[in-house]
Amino acid sequence: MTQYRDILDRLARGREVSQEELAELVTLSGEPRVLDYARGLAREVRQEWYGHKVYLRGLVEISSHCSGGCYYCGLRAENRSLERYSLSEEQIMEACREGYALGLRSFVLQGGQMMDLEERIANLVVALKSAMPDAAVTLSLGEQPSSTYEAWRKAGADRYLLRHETASAEHYAQLHPARMSFAERLACLEELHRLGYQRGAGFMVGTPGQTNEMLAHEVEFLKDLSPEMVGIGPFIPQKDTPLGGMARGDVATTLMMLSLVRAVLPKALMPATTALATTAGNGTLLGVLSGANVVMPNITPRQYRGSYAIYDGKKSSGTESAEGIERLAEELHSIGYEATMTRGDHPDFPGSEVKQ
Repeated sequence: MTQYRDILDRLARGREVSQEELAELVTLSGEPRVLDYARGLAREVRQEWYGHKVYLRGLVEISSHCSGGCYYCGLRAENRSLERYSLSEEQIMEACREGYALGLRSFVLQGGQMMDLEERIANLVVALKSAMPDAAVTLSLGEQPSSTYEAWRKAGADRYLLRHETASAEHYAQLHPARMSFAERLACLEELHRLGYQRGAGFMVGTPGQTNEMLAHEVEFLKDLSPEMVGIGPFIPQKDTPLGGMARGDVATTLMMLSLVRAVLPKALMPATTALATTAGNGTLLGVLSGANVVMPNITPRQYRGSYAIYDGKKSSGTESAEGIERLAEELHSIGYEATMTRGDHPDFPGSEVKQ
């Protein structure tokens, strides 16, 4: 335990750190002085590129229909108890217009994975870019054919979120049905990179079967993948799924993983996830103080938010919503951070306000 500072310092400086040492740090997540040092180091690394800015993105959950079968997700196709919905183009446009009026210049359109979305989403992206040319559009619609990703990129989509969920092929198979494969998920992430998206990966902390050694491997996996965005949140069960009876992921371990990944990816855009806010009452602030620099207030029409039941108890009101943006900004200010609603592009992309 006395060596944790040396391990963390080497990690942040890009020096060699073994998988055994990373696993030791994960194991020590519950030790306050170790976690505090890791989080402080993550803040320093993040500040070098982003100062004290936290970027706000408007999240629109456009549809709860999904062809996937992830064992942890309430949207899985096999869940017959979920009330499904799909927003119209006008409803999505209106949600974004309202967010734009609040000052938001970055929107995330998220939904279940479906195979008939290419033309509809392409038209929607064109409409959004036409109405709000200074805004960034992020899509998060699961695995798609390469031609679909290309069509959406040509339509003007800037970013794509596709969590890899776990860096272990064996563990991936434990969390997904046979029709879903780890190799296909990685192939999609590579295709998104080839097409010029700012791509986002990420994983859950505390999924059944996950070990500290697996979490240590996540750090090296993401360092090698080098995505522009990384989402890390605790596993939260959903009652109507095969994993509905399992325990939630640990908050301290999640904060440690945020800090470790920030140390190796100083330029990444990393959200303080809704799952973290749901698990810990002050999860958003905890995430920011662990290296996160993005928060995504929910701007989905209120009547649909409860139906996007990816896990139980998901927060979509208060500071996790459009209605709470002003209070969110005040809370961030109280811990020394500035909420900003600009596009917030990754530093390596043309036009980014973040200077090289």
